[in-house]
Amino acid sequence: MTNYLHKGDLPDGLSFGASVAVDSETMGLRIGRDPLCVVQLSAGDGDAHLVQLDRATYDCPNLKALLTDPGVLKLFHFGRFDIAMFAVHLGVTTGPVYCTKIASKLARTYTDRHGLKDVTKELVGVDISKAQQSSDWGAAVLTPEQQAYAASDVLNLHAIKKRLDMMLEREGRTSLAQACFDFLPARSLLDVAGWEDIDIFAHS
Repeated sequence: MTNYLHKGDLPDGLSFGASVAVDSETMGLRIGRDPLCVVQLSAGDGDAHLVQLDRATYDCPNLKALLTDPGVLKLFHFGRFDIAMFAVHLGVTTGPVYCTKIASKLARTYTDRHGLKDVTKELVGVDISKAQQSSDWGAAVLTPEQQAYAASDVLNLHAIKKRLDMMLEREGRTSLAQACFDFLPARSLLDVAGWEDIDIFAHS
């Protein structure tokens, strides 16, 4: 089931348990230029909740509380971008976090295909469509196709995390992955502050 919340917030009392899959849709990939339009979430139970934000106010206290709740792990695929957009537009630093793209790069060293479509297909056997990825997410009302696409980005992250955790443990990289996840919000804030194209760990 997909719960489409048009220009609103998460309803009071909605619980996602110990972890929630999170993704966002924006008007582009420039952090300082492009608006945040939609945030989608799933508890891994087959349901997705799509919050189409009011871009005039970004008034969504329940969503902000969830993103910063220390008792709820937020699962992302390439969380670096989403966390940065949440910092800019919602004024929150998201945490704690887990990124399936980082986990994939640490565990699936036999491939360079770490996009969500490839990871989902290999690890959970689901073929997701990316046809709506570049559609108009600033539209007044999302189409059924946009809603289905947005939901697909979060519905499988819990199952993907489970598989990746097994691979990370097998390869002895669990603690290294956790250190990367712990640093991820700071990496996102560096992007916001202007260091998005600079590797501060590089020699030069």
